[in-house]
Amino acid sequence: MGPVEHLHMSVFSQSFSPCGRFLAAGNNYGEIAVFSLSSALSPDATDLSQTPILTFTAHEGPVFSLFSTDSHLLSAGNGEISAWSWAELIKRNTKAAWTRRPNYKSSLEIPEINAMTVNPTENSLVIGGGDNNIHIMDLESGVFKSVLQGHTDYIHCLSVREREGEILSGGEDGAVRIWDHRTGQSVHCIEVYKYEECARPQYGKWISCLTTESDWMLCGGGPSLSLWHLRSMSPTSIFPLAGCQRQANFYQDMILSVGEGQCVSHCLLGGEVKAQIPCTPHSLNTLALNLNSTDNRVLTVGGSSHQIDVFTNLSYRTFSLSF
Repeated sequence: MGPVEHLHMSVFSQSFSPCGRFLAAGNNYGEIAVFSLSSALSPDATDLSQTPILTFTAHEGPVFSLFSTDSHLLSAGNGEISAWSWAELIKRNTKAAWTRRPNYKSSLEIPEINAMTVNPTENSLVIGGGDNNIHIMDLESGVFKSVLQGHTDYIHCLSVREREGEILSGGEDGAVRIWDHRTGQSVHCIEVYKYEECARPQYGKWISCLTTESDWMLCGGGPSLSLWHLRSMSPTSIFPLAGCQRQANFYQDMILSVGEGQCVSHCLLGGEVKAQIPCTPHSLNTLALNLNSTDNRVLTVGGSSHQIDVFTNLSYRTFSLSF
């Protein structure tokens, strides 16, 4: 890769290996890099330890989404999902275990896949993207078994509430839809931008990030990042963060969020912004918490740069990995 590509690189997605010793990251050129966290975090780490053990081209378009099962890394590119065995990647073998394409209406349009997650109850993969639909694939057989229709514009983000049997989706149309995964029916539709306290018409109405924990939902994008109680279907806290947030996570009794701007925001559930920690990229797309391994427990953040920031302590950046 030349210096110009390096200069214009964006990291869109990240996922930790099941053992927690490796990090995979996906960029705008369709590449996946695999880093050894255990080497990068070791006391005798060198500059070389902060570079990938492996970089390979996985898709033609950007890798907008990565997800790890207990054995495979799943990656989404333009209109397709591929699976790579973690055991093979660690041995630097980059042959895909399988590649699948959802059943799109037209063979001409290849919609990008923006989000995917796993529904553990059903062992199914839930996919959302540019054709406005949610596609559900059985992970055992590789068969696409259902399509959830209701969004009127493309889907940016997904979350599964396993205990309730619900899938949540957020889209360009400004709606968060809650689906019953057994019937495939949309049971609720929250148009966040219609709530005065969340609305920011100057940014638009789209929902770019969404996550859930028990009865709570976090969502944001054009509208302010907000915390919702899903039983009452109402916003309980609005976070005064500038710009559009692209990913937010619950972590202990806090919320971590990234988006436009150069910092990770630490917010309290009540709506207060407690800290904003500077990062290397000017704009951030992805944050990931490694909870798979106590030795390599880190927060990693990627965005408009070939560098991925690593935090061993949430209060400051420890070092950066280089794609």
